[in-house]
Amino acid sequence: MKTPQVTVRAEPDGVRVVVCSGEFDLDTTGLLQEACDTKPVPADLLIIDVRQVAFGDSSFLNTLIRLRNTRPLALQGPLPSQLHRMMEMTGALPLFDIRDTTEQSA
Repeated sequence: MKTPQVTVRAEPDGVRVVVCSGEFDLDTTGLLQEACDTKPVPADLLIIDVRQVAFGDSSFLNTLIRLRNTRPLALQGPLPSQLHRMMEMTGALPLFDIRDTTEQSA
């Protein structure tokens, strides 16, 4: 198993980027939730960079959906094939704004 890592960085214009890498399951998805909830600086937009996610199970997808339902959120892609397939099969793919950059749309 690839150890999951989550890092957070602030970008200009009120954007916060959360970079996820490794494998996320029920035991490790809390790292993502914690990184999004415990940082004191509010963000106008939260971008979750999932390009380096080797595996994400349904609990990872559930966390992404909950985050999307509580704040402005986009995913930075391209999505890894496993995550893309799961989102497509569950019907969750259209719920997300998927971007190739961290810049906000004008």
